[in-house]
Amino acid sequence: MDVDAFVLTHRPAWNRLESLVKKRRRLTGAEVDELVELYQRVSTHLSMLRSSSSDAALIGRLSTLVARSRAAVTGAHAPLASEFVRFATVSFPVVAYRAWRWWLGTAVVFLAVATVIACWVAGNPDVQAVIGTPAEIDRLVNHDFEAYYSDHPAGSFALQVWLNNAWVAARAIAFAVLLGLPIPALLLANAANLGVGLGLMFQAGRGGFMLGLLIPHGLLELTAVFLAGAVGMRLGWTVIAPGDRPRGQVLAEQGRAVVAVAVGLVVVLGASGLIEAMVTPSAFPTWLRIGIGVLAEAVFLGYVVHFGRKAVAADETGDIADAPDVVPTS
Repeated sequence: MDVDAFVLTHRPAWNRLESLVKKRRRLTGAEVDELVELYQRVSTHLSMLRSSSSDAALIGRLSTLVARSRAAVTGAHAPLASEFVRFATVSFPVVAYRAWRWWLGTAVVFLAVATVIACWVAGNPDVQAVIGTPAEIDRLVNHDFEAYYSDHPAGSFALQVWLNNAWVAARAIAFAVLLGLPIPALLLANAANLGVGLGLMFQAGRGGFMLGLLIPHGLLELTAVFLAGAVGMRLGWTVIAPGDRPRGQVLAEQGRAVVAVAVGLVVVLGASGLIEAMVTPSAFPTWLRIGIGVLAEAVFLGYVVHFGRKAVAADETGDIADAPDVVPTS
């Protein structure tokens, strides 16, 4: 197909459709009929171009026009409830599921670094001396760590924890605009802090006590942080290696998907904060507190795998419905 001739022939129809879409709230009956007819015709044009042209800018413009026309024809937006359902069953879980390699790799490296540092601190008195005086370390391991979970009312503590964790996750995602390069440093700094705490507690013989307080909320909390870091680094890598599709198209698709993850993690970290405020400092036996944390983690991972697999089988990417093929340029 001669694309230039095709564009020259059909451009007036595209321009007319764009004009009708812009004044969609003031259309006459005849213009509404014309809008519907042009929408169907331009949708056919878009399908033809997708199969025979590699002009990403042209296809992107028509994709945007068709999406806007569809919104005008069908009444603009789907019911709000259906948007929530799609987000919960498609958009969030499929992005998390598709990023599982990045997610798993992030978790393995983080936990490995934390473990190595914990062993180093626990077995090296000289390192402990640099961290703090014996009195400071004694206060940390015998008072401060446990008091952290019980010194404040549960409600305000849950909000404080949620804000702190959400800030860590938000920074991990936001750093994607810098090709994801700062994300490993952010995660490794948090791994180092965790490792130092574990090392000091284990050398004092209170490692099991610390894990009993960390595991109930830490499983879900760290999983959310790993996911945030994973999708942020994956988006950064998309800029470097977009594959066989236009970089703008892939970046726009992945960027919108990352926004879905950011919104979903607000809920996940909220649940983690509630566990940390209500369960971790509670009088429940340790096995029950850990069991609640393991159950919350299993439910979350099961949710991602179940809905993520279904969405992948349906060829979903987590992108918004009717998204343009490339980032709009004007």
